[in-house]
Amino acid sequence: YPLPHCSGTNIAVELKMRLTVLLAMAAKVKLPPDYRYGTNRPWTVAAQRKNPPGTKRNKVFVEPMEKDDWKVFKGDVVQVLAGKDSGKQGKIIQVIRPRNWVIVEGLNTHYRYIGKSGDYRGTYVPSEAPLLVRQVSLVDPSDRKPTDVEWRYTEEGEKVRVSVRTGRIVPKPVPQRCDGIIPEQWIDGPKDTSVDDAVEKTYTPVLKPFEEDVIEKMGIVETRRPRKSYWY
Repeated sequence: YPLPHCSGTNIAVELKMRLTVLLAMAAKVKLPPDYRYGTNRPWTVAAQRKNPPGTKRNKVFVEPMEKDDWKVFKGDVVQVLAGKDSGKQGKIIQVIRPRNWVIVEGLNTHYRYIGKSGDYRGTYVPSEAPLLVRQVSLVDPSDRKPTDVEWRYTEEGEKVRVSVRTGRIVPKPVPQRCDGIIPEQWIDGPKDTSVDDAVEKTYTPVLKPFEEDVIEKMGIVETRRPRKSYWY
């Protein structure tokens, strides 16, 4: 697509936005309508093994939930309301909205063997099983007790979660990348490129061939002239 006539900073931002859109389109996985979601990401080998091509699995009926009914997110601290770990609190490490599932770190675990081969029975490791979102309750950070929350708007128009019991705002967890880095809390180190350096305009395009531009910048005196050429 042609870029509009704008400054170097705007061009860099425009290119970054278009590249982000292209990468998002390329990374989007197309799934069949009867795909059964599990705890594994759809593009992983484990998920593809459970949903092989051409195999139709039984339909799983999930209680429909509106977007505003979903009030817990990855990184929230919740209290389990049902099951063997009822009453315990933990942090949500995974959210699977197509199944109304949340996985709480270290809770509702079952043990299994992994890495079986030959006579070796494998390693006995714990694995968290998913819980329905109705089986957990968000913890109010002011008193560390479970509470119901509802969506409200502040005077600035920001949509926030408010505890019904205490009336306090329950902030959403700060999103972090897969490597554990939180972009909003990142502090540049001595080897990091700052934003100002990245968007600084260091090149001015000119309507000259590359060789003539270099000769002029370096102060080289060239008495020779190129022979005229004709293109048909």
